[in-house]
Amino acid sequence: MDKTKSFGIPQEVVKLAYEKVKTNNGSAGIDGQTIEVFEEKLKDNLYKLWNRMSSGSYFPPPVKAVEIPKKSGGTRMLGIPTVTDRIAQMVVKIYFEPMVEPYFCQDSYGYRPGKSALDAITITRQRCWKYDWVLEYDIKALFDTIDHELLMRAVKQHTNCKWVILYIKRWLTSPFQTADGKMERKAGTPQGGVISPVLANLFLHYAFDKWMERNNPQNPWARYADDGIIHCKIKEEAERLLGKLGQRFRECGLELHPDKTKIIYCKDNKRTGNHQEITFDFLGYSFRPRSAQTREGERFLNFLPAVSRKASKAMHQTMRGWKLHRKTNEELADIAKIVNPVIRGWVNYYGSFYKSAMQPILRKLNQCLIRWVAKKYKRVNGRQKQAQNWLAKIAQCEPRLFIHWQMGITPTIR
Repeated sequence: MDKTKSFGIPQEVVKLAYEKVKTNNGSAGIDGQTIEVFEEKLKDNLYKLWNRMSSGSYFPPPVKAVEIPKKSGGTRMLGIPTVTDRIAQMVVKIYFEPMVEPYFCQDSYGYRPGKSALDAITITRQRCWKYDWVLEYDIKALFDTIDHELLMRAVKQHTNCKWVILYIKRWLTSPFQTADGKMERKAGTPQGGVISPVLANLFLHYAFDKWMERNNPQNPWARYADDGIIHCKIKEEAERLLGKLGQRFRECGLELHPDKTKIIYCKDNKRTGNHQEITFDFLGYSFRPRSAQTREGERFLNFLPAVSRKASKAMHQTMRGWKLHRKTNEELADIAKIVNPVIRGWVNYYGSFYKSAMQPILRKLNQCLIRWVAKKYKRVNGRQKQAQNWLAKIAQCEPRLFIHWQMGITPTIR
């Protein structure tokens, strides 16, 4: 430790934080500086940041506010810190996350090392078979409404490190920079900040997770950031819990989203009651009654997750955005290099449960490829049948060229 500095922050940690930020990439903040520009004077920039953080004189610049569309419609505000500020936040995260992570509950899955959205889907699937009712809840504008005083009380429960506390306080009050000027913040933590997911998890650890453990231990739950599922035995239990949950969140300065919070009946071949709500969406999956098959080949109705309509629509929009039919200067192998990494991610996530629900999306990709063939090759002359037959023959010769071809979803000869 440098004895002339107020805080003992090793320079090696600042360098490690930079490497993590670089791996995550990200857009430029209000100063317009990209990672590449930052690296032009890497040594000097890292030293300046370390010097300021170690002396307590680092003040975060305003956060660039960008409105991005939501899948459900409308927009949400995303905060984009500068590259320097992302590194500073990562320094604090490297110290602070290990202090709180061991205290977090097992069924908190969002933005945590060693946990994933698929873990949450897996446990929710199993519990829906055991419990007849689900309370699905969503917190309205969580990242904009977190109470700073309550959050800092939680932070101080887990650390007495002065510089960690100092910089978290400064980030919480750092203003948004919009096109119309600066917008002061008195609540929330910017969605898009490096430290924000840890702080949001910490806040909800006390506002929801521990509250559920103390007051409703008979009701298992799964939470991913501001989205959550609670399982109940009977409808009346779910209704009572909904009222208690709304009151709890109001006490913590939060609000349940009225359109995204509801009670669902897990209908299947054994649970045959008639109820209005028999489906819910969670982390890109729709849970609802679906046809299933026993090992003996018998069909029955089960309550299962599969890719949601919203997720399917988003994937279709991504494919349209590729505009493959305009890439006639590329070869088919080049097209495969463009789309395969994305398709692999889709299949690995959305194909983990009820994989057959992915087939319409992947067949749509084949249609995009057929259109590309029709545009590229003169001998096909724009005719869909000839283009499809040409592509089908390629798929027979090179069945591993595309990820979805490896799954057997190939164009057929007409």
